[in-house]
Amino acid sequence: MKTSLQTRVQEALRATQHIILGKPEQLKLAFTCLLAKGHLLIEDVPGVGKTTLAQTLARVCGLDYSRVQFTSDLLPADILGVSIFDREASAFRWQNGPIFSQVLLADELNRASPKTQSALLEAMEEQAVTGDGVTRALPHPFFVIATQNPLDQIGTFALPESQLDRFLLRLSLGYPSAEDERALLEGRSRRGMLEELQPLLDAQSLAEAQTAVAKVALRPALAAYVHALLDASRNHSDIRLGLSPRAGIAMCRAAQSWAWLNNRDMVLPEDVQAVFVPCATHRLQSSQSQGDHHGGAALATHLINDVAVP
Repeated sequence: MKTSLQTRVQEALRATQHIILGKPEQLKLAFTCLLAKGHLLIEDVPGVGKTTLAQTLARVCGLDYSRVQFTSDLLPADILGVSIFDREASAFRWQNGPIFSQVLLADELNRASPKTQSALLEAMEEQAVTGDGVTRALPHPFFVIATQNPLDQIGTFALPESQLDRFLLRLSLGYPSAEDERALLEGRSRRGMLEELQPLLDAQSLAEAQTAVAKVALRPALAAYVHALLDASRNHSDIRLGLSPRAGIAMCRAAQSWAWLNNRDMVLPEDVQAVFVPCATHRLQSSQSQGDHHGGAALATHLINDVAVP
């Protein structure tokens, strides 16, 4: 039975679809990631709405929002924070960086140096920032949407496998359909529509939704199905690096979230199938091309078609 909380979240999801046209599945997966307490990686060419998606999600959910443009000279302190000397107090005081927000858009993450990338991803994992010997907790909820330019573009630094694994899902928005693009050209400014968009959720209701998602049942047969997918990825001749146990846990969390968004209190095979490709695509590497994740979606699709459904 659908709860009032599910109704509110679904209304928020529908509201985002008025801003981001023609991408209902990607928006639903973005909500799936948020409700599963994960972080989202979006890889696409510039100008297809990645930033607008992050702003829309933060606004409709009533969450604080910050954006950091990653560049090659960005330092970890520019994100995390830094100690500043206060002349009046004759002492150093800590100044929080933009990471201390509930929704952080890490724009063009792979343009930053590996050192700066690592600083962000470590904070994402620990849910805290340590500076001057003091550990400071990040806000709750804390949701990072990182965008990544295709690796064949100039000035990009590839994220290593261990850091890609920190993202629950990876999406691509792609170009809009001809009909949706004409509607964008003829319609109102997205910026103006965003300013008028009213929050339909808040941090408290979102936390309650995340708690409800964690209670969605995952029966042993479904856990065995997820394990079979993991095992198949590790024994596939075309895959150099199979899926880790952390990937399996992420897959279960995402499937619970997808099931909850579809008004179910238990995970079905179709829930696992719905999230498998965006969950696995950035974690799989083809044995034919070291360091290349572009074939991940095709490999993930092959796995989901090859492993028997319980």
